[in-house]
Amino acid sequence: MSSLLGWRLAGRFNGLCSRSVASKVPSPGGRSRWCASAGHPRASSMAVSLSLQPSSRCLWDEPVRVSVRGLRPGQAVTLRASLRDESGEPFRCQGLYRADEGGRLELDRSPALGGSFSGLEPMGLIWALEPARPLWRLIKRDVRTPFAVELQVLDGHDPSPGPLLATAVHERAFMAPGVRRIPLREGKVRATLFLPPGPGPFPGIIDLSGAGGGLSEYRASLLAGHNFATLALAYYKYDDLPKEMKDLHLEYFEEAVEYLRKHPQVKGPGIGLLGRSKGGDLCLSMASFLKGITATVTINGSVANVGAALHYKGTTIPPVGINPKRVKITQSGLVDIVDVLNSPLEEPDTQSFIPVEKAECRFLFIVGQDDHNWKSEFLATEAAKRIQAHGKEKPQIICYPGTGHYIEPPYFPMCPASMHALVGKPVIWGGEPKAHSVAQVDAWQQIQRFFRRHLDGDPEVTPTKL
Repeated sequence: MSSLLGWRLAGRFNGLCSRSVASKVPSPGGRSRWCASAGHPRASSMAVSLSLQPSSRCLWDEPVRVSVRGLRPGQAVTLRASLRDESGEPFRCQGLYRADEGGRLELDRSPALGGSFSGLEPMGLIWALEPARPLWRLIKRDVRTPFAVELQVLDGHDPSPGPLLATAVHERAFMAPGVRRIPLREGKVRATLFLPPGPGPFPGIIDLSGAGGGLSEYRASLLAGHNFATLALAYYKYDDLPKEMKDLHLEYFEEAVEYLRKHPQVKGPGIGLLGRSKGGDLCLSMASFLKGITATVTINGSVANVGAALHYKGTTIPPVGINPKRVKITQSGLVDIVDVLNSPLEEPDTQSFIPVEKAECRFLFIVGQDDHNWKSEFLATEAAKRIQAHGKEKPQIICYPGTGHYIEPPYFPMCPASMHALVGKPVIWGGEPKAHSVAQVDAWQQIQRFFRRHLDGDPEVTPTKL
C-alpha cells in the first residue's frame, strides 16, 4: 500500500447534506463547467464526475451507491478510499475497475477486478479499509462528528495509476437527525443515553462494550437512529469508576436497569440488553439475577464469568480459570488465545458458569465461528443447553462462518489483530474480511428484529440467510 502514502483528506463539510468536492474546469468553448475535482485536462467533451446516492452524507450503518460518469468506454480506473480516525491514523483501500461501453461505472453493478477486494462489492471501499499502522482498530469515540472518507478516481491500474480524474468527500455519521445525546451521572451510573426523535415511548436497550473499559457510544448512537432508546453504559476505566476490572458488582448494573425502565420515554415493562465479549457475559449475569429484563443479545459472549469476580447480594461468581500453557504463537508472532479459557463444564470452573436458567427473558446469541478470543460457539451452545434443560424456550443462535471476534455494525473494517486489554499483548481476533463484512450486515438486522419482536411487540422475524 506504499503507493497510497501521502494522501490527505480534502476537508470538512458542515450541515446535513454535504456535497461532493467540486472544481471549475474550463471547457474548450471558454465557458465553465463543474465536475467533481477533475485533476487533469481531458480530451473528452464530458468531465469525469464521482457521485454518491442518495447523498454524500449518511449514517455509518447505511449503504451508498457510488457512481462515476464521463469515462471513456472500457477505461481502466482505480478507485481509492482514505479515512483518518480521531487520532490521525490513516486507513486506506483501493479497487480496480473498468468502465462500461457508455463510460459509466456503478459499484453496485460493476465488479472490482482486484485491489483490496474483488467481485461485486458496492461497499468494498468502506469495509475493506486497512490501517497504515499495524494492529490498529478503527473506533469512533466522538459520535457527534462523522468520519470523512475521501474517494478518488485515477486513470489506469497499478503499479502506476495515472492522473487524478475526480474526487469526493463522503461523510459517514453516527447520530441520525433528531437523535438526542444525554451524558448521564445518575447515582453511581456513568453512561450516555441516546433517545430517538419524538416523544416516544421507545423500546429501551442497555449496551455494554468489552473488557477494554471506558465508554463506547457508537453502537448505541446508531441504534437510537433505529428508534431504540439506548443507554451506553460504562463499568470501569471511565470517569470516577474503578480503573481496573478486579471486582464487579451487579448492584451497579441494577441501578442502570432501573433508571432506564423508569425513564418516561422508555416503553415497558422490560428492557433489552446488548453486549459483546465481556459485555456479553455481563448481560447474561444481569438477565440471570435482575428483574425487568425482557430480551438479551450477546455478540461473541461467554456463559462463563470472565476476567473478574462478580458479586450480587452475597453471591459471588468467580472468574473462569485460564491456562497460559495453551497460548499459541502464530507465524507472524501474534498471540492466539482461543484455547486459553478453562471449560466451565469441568471442576473447579463449574462455579464460573453463569446461572442462565434463572433468567426470565428471551436470548439471541450472535456467534463468529472463527472467533479467536475464545470458543464462542461452544459457549453459546452450552448456555442454550442449560436454558433448555430447565424447561425454557430454546434460545436463538446465529452462527456466521469466517467471522471473527469484533462483530461491529455494518461496514466497519474487520480488525484481524490488535492489543488485548487484559492479555497486554497483541492477539489475533480471527475472521476473513469478506465473510466478516457480510456477517456484520446480517447480524445488525437480526439484532434489531429480535429487539423489535420482544420489546416492541413486532411479530416479524426473518431467519438469517447465512
